[in-house]
Amino acid sequence: MPELRKDPIIGRWVIISTERAKRPTDLIPAKEETAGKGGFCPFCEGNEDKTPPEVLAYRKDGTKPNSPGWRLRVVPNKFPALQIEGELNRRGEGMFDRMNGIGAHEVIIETPKHCQNIASLSEKQFEDVLWACRDRILDLKKDKRFRYILLFKNQGVAAGASLEHTHSQLIALPVVPKRVLEEIEGSKRYYLYKERCVFCDIIHQELAAGVRIISENRSFLCLAPFTPRFPFETWILPKAHCARFEHSQKEDFELLSEILRDTLRRLDAVLRTPPYNYLLHNSVIHQDNDDYYHWHIEIIPKLTKVAGFEWGTGFYINPTPPEEAAQFMREAQY
Repeated sequence: MPELRKDPIIGRWVIISTERAKRPTDLIPAKEETAGKGGFCPFCEGNEDKTPPEVLAYRKDGTKPNSPGWRLRVVPNKFPALQIEGELNRRGEGMFDRMNGIGAHEVIIETPKHCQNIASLSEKQFEDVLWACRDRILDLKKDKRFRYILLFKNQGVAAGASLEHTHSQLIALPVVPKRVLEEIEGSKRYYLYKERCVFCDIIHQELAAGVRIISENRSFLCLAPFTPRFPFETWILPKAHCARFEHSQKEDFELLSEILRDTLRRLDAVLRTPPYNYLLHNSVIHQDNDDYYHWHIEIIPKLTKVAGFEWGTGFYINPTPPEEAAQFMREAQY
């Protein structure tokens, strides 16, 4: 029988449609065209003059900025969603609100090699990506215009990638996104009622139950959430309470690199290299919510489509119970 499940953080309902239950082989999308296949790639080593000047790079000693010799670069997006220069100029037009499209939009080029899949990077390369995200968040937090910074990755054309060369993106916003605000407010309500972090309680309960656990190490837990919106939606959370990703220490990044890389490889093995998005939900800048918020990474494979029912109700229909998804992921061989 189908089952309605309520998200304990934001109160959203999802439908686990067991009548439509699907195994991984039923969800594997048709082979998609590769983003930018066969064309010129501005992200490859030697093409540094084809991107905006780098704002961060990890490179060999003695090499000059915006030249070969790097192992990771961060550059402003050539076609940014938001513009970094200018003032917000908040204003009203009757009942409507406007402000200038101020923000930062950066690209993290994860390797100088033309590599299609981040999961093929070494653990050290993967760790470099996490350090770069931390460094850029710490720098952008200094700008008082910004209130939230989102790190995300689009892997594959269906997930929004326009270039094959593996990269992730970071956008600093002058407002807090509604999706994040719902999590913050839901976490605060739970904390005020129970004096505990809702994410910490989820971690303790899932560790006790075991059925939705995919993997874990000393510092991080990978699980299929109780109320997944999409098949094989996966979360990675720090076991110790921490509201801000950028407060992580060296050992944290080593262990996060290990579990995130392992998780993406499991997804590739089970779903034959699916398109997916992953995103970092972090605490709000210049706001004290450290007691009740808990940063985490959400990984969302692009296996089903959002259609009229979802748009009309805000409910999501998921044909794969998270308990089954977790089992497939646990048993994955790569």
